[in-house]
This record gives sequence, structure tokens and C-alpha cells, in this order.
Amino acid sequence: MKFSVFQISRRGGREKNEDRMGYCYTRESGLFVLADGMGGHPEGEVAAQLALQTVAALFQKEAKPTVKEPGEFLALALMAAHHQIIRYAGEKGMLDTPRTTLVAAVLQGTSATWVHCGDSRLYVVRDGELLTRTRDHSYLEQQNAAMAAEGPGARLGAINRNILFTCLGSPTKPVFDVTGPVPLQQGDRILLCSDGLWGTVSEETIVQHLAAQPVGEAVPDLVEQALRNGGATCDNVTVIALEWETPDRFESTHGGVSTDSISDGVFASTIQAGVGDTLIDDLDDDAIERSIAEINEAIRRSAARKG
Repeated sequence: MKFSVFQISRRGGREKNEDRMGYCYTRESGLFVLADGMGGHPEGEVAAQLALQTVAALFQKEAKPTVKEPGEFLALALMAAHHQIIRYAGEKGMLDTPRTTLVAAVLQGTSATWVHCGDSRLYVVRDGELLTRTRDHSYLEQQNAAMAAEGPGARLGAINRNILFTCLGSPTKPVFDVTGPVPLQQGDRILLCSDGLWGTVSEETIVQHLAAQPVGEAVPDLVEQALRNGGATCDNVTVIALEWETPDRFESTHGGVSTDSISDGVFASTIQAGVGDTLIDDLDDDAIERSIAEINEAIRRSAARKG
């Protein structure tokens, strides 16, 4: 498995950065994940960090060296992250819960599978064009879909794009979508980002930059443009992007990763355990083990259905 990857997170005009992102991989499987802690609720950065840590911990335990059913894994890992956030809030006696969006992708073999909850996005660019992107769990995206279904001339009221109808950490069960497996081709670019990027930079611009430049150049350019466009009140801007199965020259480019020489059982990760100066208690090991059991049971049921 070979890919070039670049990740960056900027605070923008906000008091603190509540976005978190990272990636981890074994010899034959890679996990890329991004979370955007939600303002208006306490400790969004903690919710985002807990989400990353939980999904990464489950990936480390399940990728031996591949994840058997990436779609089932991602769905249950997302729910495990949600429960870890709820547990954290309960242990702290919080009246309101920390909340976060989440988008995560597993790449292995020749395909990618991803899950998302909220409005952090994943884009896939192929041969200079947008192949697909996630659809936000927002009332604005729902309205846009309704207008498209109504046809030309449809008119609906104005809606704030920031209003989501689901997230991790809320009292209600998260709504999420799983996509894939999507077959990958040489040179495909996959970008995960918080709304700090796509809220100020057009989709056309994102696609153009990814198509025209290596990810190590496209991502910093896009982030700088988002910061300029957002001005003094710019949201946190966080992006992680990769180019899949790049040519042999990729190893000399910035961020080139080849897992071919990694031994079985070896796990590499850029996901850190803490949030700035705030240390999060260890994850609930019992809950992680229960989640693993649920994942394995779901995989067993899926295999039985296919059989």
C-alpha cells in the first residue's frame, strides 16, 4: 500500500482549535479520520479527541493487518466514539455534553470505505474531476436535496448552513452514512476536511487544487485561501488529504508513505493521546472490548447473510 499524505490544522480567528485529525496504518490497511468539535457546547476539542482516539484504538485492535468488513467496522467504531463521549460527560457531571462531527475512511486492498456524521466532508477527485463527496447532515443540505427533487423553480426558506440535525455526543442516537467500498485508481485524491475549509472555499476551487498539485502543495494553498477568505472570524481549518497508489517517485515527495516493508503486527499512528495541556483519562477498556465484540458479531452476521 502506497500513498502520499499531508495534514494541517489552523486555529483561524477562533479562541482555540477544536478540530482534530490524524491517520494510522498497518501493512495492508489505513485509517484516515477527522473530527470537528462543535461550538456552542462545552469541550468540543475533547469530544473530537475522544472520537479520534476511540476509532484509532478499535482500528489498532481489528486491523490484523486488514479490517474484515470496513463498513461494519466504521459504523460500530463511530457509535463506540459516541458512547465514549457520553461516558466522559457523565463522569464529569456535565449538564451539557461535548459534541463533534466525524468523518473517517478505511483504505485497503484496492478500495476505500468511509463513514460520516455531521458536516465534516470527504471528497474524492479522479482525473481532474470530482468523483463524489459526502452530503452534510444539515438542514441546508436537506433543503438543497428537496429543491433538486422539486425541480426548477422550487423555493424554500433560508437556512443557516451551520445548523446540524445530528452529531456525536448528543443525547439522541447519531445519524450517519457509510459509503463504499469504492474502487480506487492510480492517482485518486481523497480529502477530508472540517467546514472551516469548504465553508469559505468553493467546491470548484478544492477540486482544481487537488487536480493540479500534489497534496503536499494543494492542502497548504487551500488552507491559506480559507483563512484569507474567512478573515478575522475564520473558523478552525483542518484538512488531511492523500494521493493513492502514486508512482514510484512518490517516495521522494513530501509525506510519501509505503507500507510494503512493515511487518505483521506493526501499527503506526499520528493520532496523539492528549488535547493540548488537557489530559483525557484512559479510554474505557471494557467499552472498547464490548465494541470489538459488537464489531465481530456484526461481521459474522454480514458473512452469514452473504453466504
